[in-house]
Amino acid sequence: MESNPAFEVTWQQARKLAHSAAKLTPSQFLALSEAGGMVVASDVVALGDMPPFAASRIDGWAVSGPGPWQHVGEALAGHEFIKELNSGECVHTATGAVMPQGATAALKDEESALIDSKVHAIKGAAELLDQKHELPLFHDVRSSGYEARTGEKLISAGTKLTPAIVGVAAAAGHNEVLVHKKISVDVLIFGDELLLDGPSRDGKVRDSLGPQLPFWVDYLGATLVNVIHVADTLDDHVVAITNSKSDLIITTGGTAAGPVDHLHDAIRDANGEFIVDAVLVRPGYHSLMARINDQFLIGLPGNPQSAVIGLLSLVAPFIAGSYGQILPTLESRTFNADLKGPAREVRLVLCTEADGVVTPLEHLDSSMLRGFVDAHGYAVLPAGGAVTGQILPWLNLP
Repeated sequence: MESNPAFEVTWQQARKLAHSAAKLTPSQFLALSEAGGMVVASDVVALGDMPPFAASRIDGWAVSGPGPWQHVGEALAGHEFIKELNSGECVHTATGAVMPQGATAALKDEESALIDSKVHAIKGAAELLDQKHELPLFHDVRSSGYEARTGEKLISAGTKLTPAIVGVAAAAGHNEVLVHKKISVDVLIFGDELLLDGPSRDGKVRDSLGPQLPFWVDYLGATLVNVIHVADTLDDHVVAITNSKSDLIITTGGTAAGPVDHLHDAIRDANGEFIVDAVLVRPGYHSLMARINDQFLIGLPGNPQSAVIGLLSLVAPFIAGSYGQILPTLESRTFNADLKGPAREVRLVLCTEADGVVTPLEHLDSSMLRGFVDAHGYAVLPAGGAVTGQILPWLNLP
């Protein structure tokens, strides 16, 4: 069968349709130790002032008033110096330590000299002393709430919890955070011509999508449940699709209208509804998306590079929408070539990048993967192509 023109959409429309079709996944509280890589479902605020007390920014001296300062004790991190400092006194301190009552500034070790129990400002600090020999008030001191005040929003809903952002939540006082449950994914690989091991032979080709798709699913923020190779029959297609219990089914191959391309009929037999039936992009034209009851199916073309573009065009926006994230935005780069493109479709071209300039690679055919070894991303050429110096949308690769 031919692709239904009613569902042939531009590349930009396809991204938006996939994003808007997604429904927010349920949310759950998880301990920080388990929440890495998840997406927060509500804003994360500071549970207390950060820091909760005035603290030294440096290893050195907490001083009071004008110098030189009499050394009267220690004030180390985790151990508050109880005695209040009088003017002209100081205590040895460490980064993060509580500033004693009465302290007016902090002085770095390397900018000080201890002579006969008195601390003198030297080097750069000496130049900061005023006429009374005082350092600027709260010099090298983090005041209470310097980073954030109680209740201040630190992490917005829709933010992915990277290792560093998990640290922000911990510093804010949280033991657990509310996150979106990851969507579950089944991958169905269609194609009787595919081999699961060794080099291509005997008229068959090695499957290159089955091994890489689990890593893509993880990178895009979902949970892989199954990878299943499915025979090229309509019945096997329908069984594989209807047996899936995952939120999203990703298929490879069978999206066109060849003699063993059964995906369209299988979707109909499963009472599916098409959202996208072709995308005006090369490679990747025969990408599709359908809703089957409460599940979604995204069909990727069998050609490897077409499949990757389908992932970035449909799967990535859909997963972002499932977690309440905005549609992934495109950056811009300067194109360093004259390259023709198809008359109707945009063309995604693998490129290397250096200093904001992108240069097309060789091996750009939709059946080829070799270009990914050196590629940094895709330049998005408008219909008809692009010329040297043209500013183009840019899609980063992981």
